[in-house]
Amino acid sequence: MSNEFDNDSIEDVFTRFLTKGKFRKTPERFAILRKAVELHSHFDVDTLHMAIENDGYHVSRATVYNTVELLEEAGILSKNVFGQNTAIYEVNHDNHIHLVCKRCGKIREVENPHIAAHIMQLNTDNFIPESFAITLYGVCGECSANEQS
Repeated sequence: MSNEFDNDSIEDVFTRFLTKGKFRKTPERFAILRKAVELHSHFDVDTLHMAIENDGYHVSRATVYNTVELLEEAGILSKNVFGQNTAIYEVNHDNHIHLVCKRCGKIREVENPHIAAHIMQLNTDNFIPESFAITLYGVCGECSANEQS
């Protein structure tokens, strides 16, 4: 399955996953999927739940948690824990690097085709990489400038 999705193909992927697993295809699950895609950023489950509620669509927090788990299992979302205890999710996409500020917690993504090409060519102990996300921890420019002033 590709890591690149558009809104229509994500729904198709999720529908096939639900059908294969014999899960119910509920409007709530698809509303949660659409909102997760619409956020265009990293999010935790509570942020996703609040965004859905703010749209006037009421779903229980448990439904959001369960659906996020299904979306992760389907390969649509990926889960990250960036030094805190809270799981942060994002829609799967191309290989990328997370830059995480240890001061403010801001997460930025960058792509580096040279690093990506090198990693994807690794073949260590017959392990063949399919995708990656690298996390680098440091201090962002804004926090660094604040510390110097």
